[in-house]
Amino acid sequence: MIDHVGLQVSGYERSREFYRKALAPLGAELVMEVTEEQTGDGAHAGFGVDGRPTFWIGTSQQAHANGIVHVAFTAASRAAVMAFHRAALEAGGKDNGAPGLRPHYHAHYYGAFVLDPDGHNIEAVCHAPA
Repeated sequence: MIDHVGLQVSGYERSREFYRKALAPLGAELVMEVTEEQTGDGAHAGFGVDGRPTFWIGTSQQAHANGIVHVAFTAASRAAVMAFHRAALEAGGKDNGAPGLRPHYHAHYYGAFVLDPDGHNIEAVCHAPA
């Protein structure tokens, strides 16, 4: 059900090093980083096991507008991502990223983002090829 979770941090490098060291005994490591240029707003670091980032930290100039907590739910298909986005908007959520490919994460990353009633950034993501 949960694909990954992300937190906003106030000091990117400091927090990246904290989590790199703190999560190492649990078998987690820094799997990938996404730059401000790639996201258009803030740098992000993904930590995980076996090369799959499931815990993210990041900075954002739009943290309050985009939600301080980010939760991504696993979707079985791209159609399910689109259905999630549509249902969330109909339920009162606000669009925060239409369904589509996000190739800066990987070639088949297909996600959609909404802000929930409290402003948290909620995503559905499918990792399968079309």
